[in-house]
Amino acid sequence: MNEQVSNILNFLAYLGVTLPILAFGIVAFMVTTPYNEYKLIREGASTDDPRKVNAAKAAAHDLGGKIIGLAIVLASAVFHSVSLLDLALWGIMGIIFQVAVFYLFELVTPFRVVSEIPNGNVSVGIFASRLSVATGLLMAALISY
Repeated sequence: MNEQVSNILNFLAYLGVTLPILAFGIVAFMVTTPYNEYKLIREGASTDDPRKVNAAKAAAHDLGGKIIGLAIVLASAVFHSVSLLDLALWGIMGIIFQVAVFYLFELVTPFRVVSEIPNGNVSVGIFASRLSVATGLLMAALISY
């Protein structure tokens, strides 16, 4: 029974570090893009304007991919970390690199990602989403190395 209590406390401690990092990551992702994802999503949900609907879809894909990518990094960090501080450091690294990859993507594409998503280019949002998931998978593997 004592071991169960210890496991539950460990679970709660790691959850108490992981969820705030995930929330901080979402805020960081939104602050570092020149468009407001939630605003685009909200406007797309309350209109029949195809451009706004597509902008909402593009923003949802982009932000959703970043969240999934960060969650993958955090899951690996939880599994491989030796302490809560170790988990927090890897989580912050995951946020930094997800933002960096987004802007690297912006630099290497022949179009402006930061203007395509608010203009409703769903394909760019989906591609950015998949890039974020791939980045998360790679970072998760690197944590385990």
